Amino acid sequence: MAKGDPKKPKGKMSAYAFFVQTCREEHKKKNPEVPVNFAEFSKKCSERWKTMSGKEKSKFDEMAKADKVRYDREMKDYGPAKGGKKKKDPNAPKRPPSGFFLFCSEFRPKIKSTNPGISIGDVAKKLGEMWNNLSDSEKQPYNNKAAKLKEKYEKDVADYKSKGKFDGAKGPAKVARKKVE
Repeated sequence: MAKGDPKKPKGKMSAYAFFVQTCREEHKKKNPEVPVNFAEFSKKCSERWKTMSGKEKSKFDEMAKADKVRYDREMKDYGPAKGGKKKKDPNAPKRPPSGFFLFCSEFRPKIKSTNPGISIGDVAKKLGEMWNNLSDSEKQPYNNKAAKLKEKYEKDVADYKSKGKFDGAKGPAKVARKKVE
């Protein structure tokens, strides 16, 4: 279960990471049948790294610099996956609530007043139960109001788009502001 983009370039390695990788390869060549105890192996590598001279470490520093160049080049070529979250225009019409949400906005204060200290989750459960226990005829006024609000929303969206205030590809239009002196 990989997290993130599988095409994203592998991260850059540090000089120490290259050193540990080299130590591991050496260990496998010398003792191919012996499994590696990670904690013990890491401790030994760390001690060995601390006692190494700058000259010995320079080989790994060069490897790290080369890997950084590779990483920077790949990141430059890599374009993150399209379809990131679009920015919403604060002036755009707000999506209307459903019949259930209209019902909730009416009954939430009543539930809170009859059950002080009730958690948000419990309020939501209670509202869901109440909604499910309503007959279709009892739900009808909320659904009708939601349908009217949806029609108004669709009309508002059409007006909003026809005025050219918003270009979906570019985001909200910029409005020039006058300097107040």
